[in-house]
Amino acid sequence: MNTALAVGWAPGQMPEPVAGTQVQAFASGLDHPRWLYVLPNGDVLVAESNAPAKPDASPTLREKIMGLVMRRAGAGVPSANRITLLRDTDGDGVADTRTVFIDALHSPFGMALVGNTLYVANTDAVLRFPYAPGDLQITVPGEKLVDLPAGPINHHWTKNLIPSANGQRLFVTVGSNSNVAESGMEVETGRAAIWIVDLPGGAHRVFASGLRNPNGMAWEPTSGALWTVVNERDEIGSDLVPDYLTQVDDGAFYGWPYSYYGRVDSRVRPPRPDLVASARLPDYALGPHTASLGLASAQGNQLAAGFVQGMFIGQHGSWNRRPHSGYKVIFVPFDKGVPSGPPQDVLTGFLTDDGHARGRPVGVALDTRGALLVADDVGNVVWRVSRAAGPH
Repeated sequence: MNTALAVGWAPGQMPEPVAGTQVQAFASGLDHPRWLYVLPNGDVLVAESNAPAKPDASPTLREKIMGLVMRRAGAGVPSANRITLLRDTDGDGVADTRTVFIDALHSPFGMALVGNTLYVANTDAVLRFPYAPGDLQITVPGEKLVDLPAGPINHHWTKNLIPSANGQRLFVTVGSNSNVAESGMEVETGRAAIWIVDLPGGAHRVFASGLRNPNGMAWEPTSGALWTVVNERDEIGSDLVPDYLTQVDDGAFYGWPYSYYGRVDSRVRPPRPDLVASARLPDYALGPHTASLGLASAQGNQLAAGFVQGMFIGQHGSWNRRPHSGYKVIFVPFDKGVPSGPPQDVLTGFLTDDGHARGRPVGVALDTRGALLVADDVGNVVWRVSRAAGPH
């Protein structure tokens, strides 16, 4: 354990943007903002959310320890269970309108607009709501599209959404129910996977599997392929296993829990050499325990010339590594549809010199003017990174 104590931002403090850009608080005073979605009219939706409350039961020693770790890291607060709408009416890069857009949700995370229907991924189901451009609030109850794996353990509770290019399907991330199948594979049914769900009926199947905890998803504009970031397994040292960015192909298996990067994980019983042999190697390692969660294609951004092709990634940061890793937003350059070089820091300064966490970046998204928005669930801020004034 090496948890960065959550201390928040002192007045006047901000993260440090890459040269040629500037950062400001788009909105502050939020309640554990985790995920972002930008509507076509420029409104920004923020999922203020956290893990659902556990059922009344005696926690195991492991669960007690994890609870202490999460509280120290700033993740022990109750879930606000809402989506908030932020609107910048005068174009100054700061939201001046804030409304509760949808309330009384159940640990919401991913959001996606398809036509006039807004889909929201609760921890246990995908709901749909009617939406009209300019709406400041939705008060009608959501209609369930499909149930998602949850239950009393619900180890990885976040569920994310992205629609297909033709708007006929949703892709849904479902993380594993354990670190490395220590609770048995029977509790992993439908998990460690990305689902594909038909619209409007909700018929679904597993699209890709063996992904321990996929979160952010994005379409790569050159190839049209789906990409995701995945949090890999813990408890085998500070330098194993690297989280990763990878293309996701229909029917592919990526190793969890039986292997990682082609190496067998001997903790998993019984072994499955047949699945290990078929496992797809990830495309791009992001470093061990970085907790890479947010993912956004760089297409349309207006930050700087060096960020034309690639992916922005929000790294929430480690809780079990020496030294700390993550705690920043990075950019991975692409060429011809694949990663083409080392990652570049975009937004840093979330850790103090003595290893405390001022903030922890999670979701990332581009607004309609090409600036990068970053949800910071410890600082309770949405940051906005934009091109700096003056020549470049």
